[in-house]
Amino acid sequence: MTIKALRTLALSSVAALTLLLGACAVAPVPATLADTLALNPQLSTFNRLLEQAELKATLQAAGPMTVFAPNDEAFKAVPAKTLEALVKDKEQLKSVLSFHILASQLKAADVKNGNVKTLQGAELALGRAGDFVTVEDGMVQQADIKASNGVAHIVDRVLMPPKKK
Repeated sequence: MTIKALRTLALSSVAALTLLLGACAVAPVPATLADTLALNPQLSTFNRLLEQAELKATLQAAGPMTVFAPNDEAFKAVPAKTLEALVKDKEQLKSVLSFHILASQLKAADVKNGNVKTLQGAELALGRAGDFVTVEDGMVQQADIKASNGVAHIVDRVLMPPKKK
């Protein structure tokens, strides 16, 4: 091999290594559930209420967690008086939103028909038929939104925990 050929090979190797290392440097760092959900425009009401209920820190914790996040359309279906009452009562709001969160990661493909315990403490009914996943009387609209500390599913209903006796 000539000096010129060796020099060309060396420069090509350095260029390839630089490109490879540069690609690693700009790879996105996985975001937490709180940060991932905050970026989704169809979850603006859910995100605002998470802040009010002081639950954002919960969704930034280590996890793993699963969040069934109601979209803005789901909140529009809640009677205005009910939503106003929730906003005024932080503990009740926290209870309702915690009913949408599991202390484990559950991807759509892993959903089994049955109940799971929520952070709120009550049982949440889940079901799956083929690719369709139900949560209580709601449907998962978008499944398996990955985050560094778990997974989220966008649902078309605001889930209300059972009334305490």
